[in-house]
Amino acid sequence: MYRFFLGKPFADTLEVTGQDAHHMGHVLRMKVGDEVQIVSLDQIAAVMKITAFSKDAVTLETVRILEENHEPTVRVTLYQGLPKQDKMEWIIQKAIELGISEIQPVSMAHCVVRLDEGKTAKKLERWQKIAEAAAKQSKRDIVPVIKAPLPVALALTSCEADLKLMAYEVEEEGSLRRTLQKTPDAKSIALLIGPEGGISGDEFDLAAAHDWQSVSLGPRILRTETAALAALAAIQYETGNLGG
Repeated sequence: MYRFFLGKPFADTLEVTGQDAHHMGHVLRMKVGDEVQIVSLDQIAAVMKITAFSKDAVTLETVRILEENHEPTVRVTLYQGLPKQDKMEWIIQKAIELGISEIQPVSMAHCVVRLDEGKTAKKLERWQKIAEAAAKQSKRDIVPVIKAPLPVALALTSCEADLKLMAYEVEEEGSLRRTLQKTPDAKSIALLIGPEGGISGDEFDLAAAHDWQSVSLGPRILRTETAALAALAAIQYETGNLGG
């Protein structure tokens, strides 16, 4: 069943307009009587039935409220060093499927990509569309926010998560699993993944000075896009949010 995120509070009868209305009527070719899932602005999920079409709107009526929660019990924010080419799009899509709550792109010393103000606005718009599509497909109850890229120093010093983790390729002692087990009550986790060139020595020192804990993702070197998703999957499993 198709899922739509509506930018308005829940009501027994709702009117869908704009792109979603066009998608229902002209792309999916839905008819009166068809049912969809909606998530309202106040995060109420429901099955609703189409009762009418007009030129620019679709009218829905509630069939039942959905009680099942699809969101993880731990809020995880991915601090992703800007990767090359279209890897960020892939990371966004898959991270949302795995339950990420927010993605904060980070400009780091070893980043090849440098976004100017004009490119950033266009990238953010595209990234957020990818986020919404992934949230719909994976039956999320929220659309995770993709934030504007931050310089690494600001990203590292402004983070206020309960547990701050950085995946460091030369880490030998700090196990991701053991670190998570030592902090079972953390309700928010930040995960820092470097770009293709990794985390620089200065960045490591700054992160460590602000309580970021260095963790290993195993004996093999992972690409940046692999590291982000492997670490996220491990976090979700260890916190009981991936069938564990």
